[in-house]
Amino acid sequence: MSSSRTVVLDVVGLSSSLISAENTPNILRFADAHGGVTPFSPTFPAVTCSAQSTFLTGESPASHGIVGNGWYNRELCEVQFWKQPDQLVKGSKIWHKLREMRPDATTAKVFWWYNMYSEVEYSLTPRPMYPADGRKVFDIYTHPANIRFDIQRDDELGPFPFFNFWGPKAGIGSSRWIADSAMWVEEKHSPTLSLVYLPHLDYPLQKVGPDHESIPAELQAIDSIVGELIDFYQSRGVTVQILSEYGIEPVDQPIHINRILRDEGWITVKDELGLELLDAGASRAFAVADHQFAHVYLNDHSLTDAVRTLLERTPGIASVVTPEELGWPADSTAADRAGDLIAIAEAGSWFTYYYWVDDALAPDFARTIDIHRKPGYDPAELFIDPELKFPALKIAKFLAKKKLGLRGLLDVIPLDASLVKGSHGRIDVPEHHRPVFIGLNSKKITADTDVQAAILETLG
Repeated sequence: MSSSRTVVLDVVGLSSSLISAENTPNILRFADAHGGVTPFSPTFPAVTCSAQSTFLTGESPASHGIVGNGWYNRELCEVQFWKQPDQLVKGSKIWHKLREMRPDATTAKVFWWYNMYSEVEYSLTPRPMYPADGRKVFDIYTHPANIRFDIQRDDELGPFPFFNFWGPKAGIGSSRWIADSAMWVEEKHSPTLSLVYLPHLDYPLQKVGPDHESIPAELQAIDSIVGELIDFYQSRGVTVQILSEYGIEPVDQPIHINRILRDEGWITVKDELGLELLDAGASRAFAVADHQFAHVYLNDHSLTDAVRTLLERTPGIASVVTPEELGWPADSTAADRAGDLIAIAEAGSWFTYYYWVDDALAPDFARTIDIHRKPGYDPAELFIDPELKFPALKIAKFLAKKKLGLRGLLDVIPLDASLVKGSHGRIDVPEHHRPVFIGLNSKKITADTDVQAAILETLG
C-alpha cells in the first residue's frame, strides 16, 4: 500500500505573468525545482465553480454540469448563485477514484467550493447562519461537525475572518486563516490528499487590474503564505502541487447586458416597495451575468434570432453561442442549466447584472454585499462607494446595531461598474493570462481536464 500523500494549493488568479524573483520568490523557487511553470488551457467558462469541478472530475462542464458560479433554475424560476452541495457536480470525483486505488485514503477539502456533503473525510467551508430575526451571523460549516467548534476556539485559530473573505475588506487575512486551518487539519488528521483554496489574489486583481502598482505587494503577501505551506508540507513528507483556476486580465468596459435587453422591452421588473426587482419568470429574455460571460435565458423562444443578432452587434461582445455549439449536448445537465444563448465578452470587457435604468430604483440589495440575492456576479462588492462622505461612520453604526440585535442595511457598495479593472471567464486569452500548474507531472498538463490524473499519479 502506498504511503504517499499530496497537497494541492489553489492560488487563485496566479498566472505566469505574475511570477518573478522579486514578487514571488517562494513560488518561483518551487517551480525551478519542479520543471518550471506550465500554463494550461482552461475549459469554458474559466470561473471558480466550473474550474474546480473540472479539476476534481477530470471532465468538462458538458459532463459535470457546472456552467458557472450560478445559473437560472428553470423549475423554481430563480437565479441561484454560490450554492454549496457537492451533489450539484455530476460524475466521479477525485476522492472516489483515490479510494478505488487506496481504500484507506482520506481527503481534506479546505475551502474548495461545492464542499458540503462531498463524501470527503474532512471539510471546511464558509457558511453564515441566518436566524429568524433577520441577522446574518458569520460562521463556517465543517465535517466532522466538531471541527467547526474546535478550530475556531480562541486558543486555536479563532473565528474565520469573514470580512476578509469577500467585500471591501477582502484581503490576505482570509488566506492566512485558510492556510492555518489546512496546517491544523494536517497536524491532527494527516489526510492522504489535501485541497487548499487560497483566494487572496482574486481581490486586488479584480479591483485594480494585474498591471497596477500595488500588485507586487499583494503577490509578496500570498507568496509568503505559499512558501510557508510548501515548507510545512514538505517537512512532513507531503508532495506539493500548485495550480490556479484562471488568470485575470485587465478590463475597462462593463457591458450592461440586461439594460440592453430591457431597452427592447424583453425584461420584466416588479415594483417592490418602490424599487425594481427583476422578475425572471415573467421576462421574455434576461441574462445572468458571470464575469466575462452571461447566460441569456429565453422564456419566449420566438426571440432567439432577434436576441442573438442584437447581442452580436453589441460593442464588447465577442460571440454569442448556444450550449450545443459549446459541445454541451441538448439532453445534458449543462444544457439544462445554461442559457439558451451564451454571450462571451471581448478582451477588456465584462458583464454586469444591472437591469435598472435609474439608480434611484435599484433594489436595496444592489448597494450591499449579497452574493445570493443578486441575479449575477457583482465585483463592485469589493469597493466602498466613493461618493459616501463618511463610510466608516456608516459602517460603525451598522455594526453597533448588529451587536444590539437590531436590523440594518449596510448599503455602502457602489453602482459604478467602471471601478472594476480585472476580470476572467473567457478562454481565448494569451498564454501569460492563462492558469498555471506547478509541481510533479506538470509537463503532462495541457488543459484543466488533465489535472485530476496528474494529482492521482502522485498518490498511486
